Amino acid sequence: MIDLHTHTLFSDGALLPCELARRAEAKGYRVIGITDHVDSSNIEFVINGLSKACKDINKYWKIRAIPGVEITHMPVECIKGAVKIARAKGARLVVVHGETPVECVIRGTNKAGILAGADILAHPGKISLEDARLAAKKDVHLEITARKGHSLGNKHVAAIAKKAGAKVVIDSDSHEPGDLITKDFAEKVLSAAGLSRKESREVFRNSERLVSRLNLT
Repeated sequence: MIDLHTHTLFSDGALLPCELARRAEAKGYRVIGITDHVDSSNIEFVINGLSKACKDINKYWKIRAIPGVEITHMPVECIKGAVKIARAKGARLVVVHGETPVECVIRGTNKAGILAGADILAHPGKISLEDARLAAKKDVHLEITARKGHSLGNKHVAAIAKKAGAKVVIDSDSHEPGDLITKDFAEKVLSAAGLSRKESREVFRNSERLVSRLNLT
């Protein structure tokens, strides 16, 4: 399992990075992206802490841990700068918290995250066809999520991504141990979103290719 969107107690998760990675490894994960919520107030602190923990994890364990961020509820005018800062400070994976049916995310966040060059637009349940086409052009991945609430937008995301030719990944958006998922459960989530087995296999390949693109060596 490759899961590129999880959280620790560096934001609103329940676990330390090492504990999260160990539990994920025991669950069968090969790669985990640790992407705690950030804005201008904590971006450097979070990246610094996660980078240190991921260095230890990657040195001694088989699971690959990727230090990242999820830029969350920022003014749309600040998102591009935040993505740039995150990468400059050492975030290897940048997620932007998309417009979802269950949170009051500012309209225009989806487009701003895509234009800023995020790797993943998280649970963008309100995404338009126009923005999905832009994501396809910019090679920004749209997320199908196993997260309760946010998953209400999965069918819409899957359908719009298919029309636009945008790439899709599946993540847990884990905040606590029980949120970590198996590949079998991920397949069920993708099926519930309306994707065929063939399309689901492509989703998993998208995650593989994205990890390769991040140039983690």
